[in-house]
Amino acid sequence: MSEIRNLINITDFTVEEIDELIRVADDIVANHSAYENICAHKKLATLFFEPSTRTRLSFEAAMLELGGSVLGFSEAGSSSAAKGESVSDTIRTVGCYVDIIAMRHPKEGAPVVAAQRTTVPIINAGDGGHFHPTQTLTDLLTIKRKKGRLTNMTIGLCGDLKFGRTVHSLIEAMIRYEGIRFVLISPQELQVPDYVKDEMDNAGVEWKEVEKLEDAMGDLDILYMTRVQRERFFNEEDYVRLKDSYILDLEKLKAAKEDLTIMHPLPRVNEIAVEVDDDPRACYFFQALCGKHIRMALILYLLGIRREA
Repeated sequence: MSEIRNLINITDFTVEEIDELIRVADDIVANHSAYENICAHKKLATLFFEPSTRTRLSFEAAMLELGGSVLGFSEAGSSSAAKGESVSDTIRTVGCYVDIIAMRHPKEGAPVVAAQRTTVPIINAGDGGHFHPTQTLTDLLTIKRKKGRLTNMTIGLCGDLKFGRTVHSLIEAMIRYEGIRFVLISPQELQVPDYVKDEMDNAGVEWKEVEKLEDAMGDLDILYMTRVQRERFFNEEDYVRLKDSYILDLEKLKAAKEDLTIMHPLPRVNEIAVEVDDDPRACYFFQALCGKHIRMALILYLLGIRREA
């Protein structure tokens, strides 16, 4: 029996493996019919202990388009977790029924516990404010398709950089590519955690912090917007004070490059004005489509399934 591969953190995969996933995702678009039944009789469990729309549905759409089937739950209250069952026991049980599991959990580190007890591949679909590696794969595929490269660019990360797991995972991924510079745009209370700054320093990556979006706009090749997340705050007062810190509109975009790529992991609240949606630089709905393609490639990779040429 071959060793089980899991995806808990984006660094579980080498740059070469990520490049291969991107290649397969592009091949899926180019040769869609060749993948329609490639996962016939395979089952994916989506164990979502925390609400999700895009991530859960894109996993389900990915498996269905590969010819497989899906079972699972969309909130902890509809699972035996409501009765006090441990993550470990849930994973061991569900592993008896399926071939691969995608799990989201509000507690940081829960997928690590799951991976220690699993008998099938585990995909971390987000754990608290920690990691969200499949969103990062989505982001990398989006950038590659829009820019044609994953090197030599300035990336602005804006909004909630303290609790934003998508930001932490994207930084961890991009510091492995050459010529990457980060501009971290946030209020002081929502700055990137020190451990992430240490990782950038250790990788020799250039980065700076600013508090105003306008101070960075003209330098950016990528602008990655994030929402201020109510569910990560301990009190409503702090959330209300910070939730409207950054709102991207057409006026702010006047200073941006013509080939800027605007990204957002979604859901959006009001941090990107609806008027921006029709700007050709807005890529967040295209990003959601990329999420389905890269998750299809990931499922195949972890199941060890390859398309025959």
